[in-house]
Amino acid sequence: MPSHSPRTRDLFGSHTAPVPQHYLIAHSDGGARGNPGPAGYGVVIKDEAGHKVAALSEYLGHQTNNFAEYQGLIAALEFALKHGPKALKVVSDSELLVRQIKGIYKVKNPTLQDLHARAKELIAQLDWFSIDHALREHNREADRLANEAMDKGTGRVAAGVSPARPSPQEFEGVVRDGKIELQNGELPDGTRVQVRVKN
Repeated sequence: MPSHSPRTRDLFGSHTAPVPQHYLIAHSDGGARGNPGPAGYGVVIKDEAGHKVAALSEYLGHQTNNFAEYQGLIAALEFALKHGPKALKVVSDSELLVRQIKGIYKVKNPTLQDLHARAKELIAQLDWFSIDHALREHNREADRLANEAMDKGTGRVAAGVSPARPSPQEFEGVVRDGKIELQNGELPDGTRVQVRVKN
């Protein structure tokens, strides 16, 4: 097999471009429980020195794994174009996505064709782009973000995380005709209260 040069091929053209001095690295992951099922993506963005720049995640509703993977890629591309530098290296654990973006595999699914076209359009606006496949164990933080997005979207709480409890509020009031009349504020019907009698 031919050896790979340190230059990165432009994935939608034939020319090569050197790795720029400043670029972003996006570790992207997407998933769907049940496939299709509740879906979400997670993206961790770092600079070329490995410093974390941003963490992106979103619940996508009832979708497929591949749909979620593409949405993660698109979120990373949009972030790079909006915040710069317009140079991006994507690391994804979806071999299908990586090979479709590189043009090795054709995109046959109509929904994925639209997402592929959108990704291609965004990539064309970058000054430099690279995408590589990595095993899931090298993409753990993005995987965790994707799962948290799915948990939030389906009302599940991630293991070991307690839902936030609202801080208690105190109101002053007096009892008239067997009912408490608040003197400072209002509470919606159905609000659970604990009453402490003041002397």
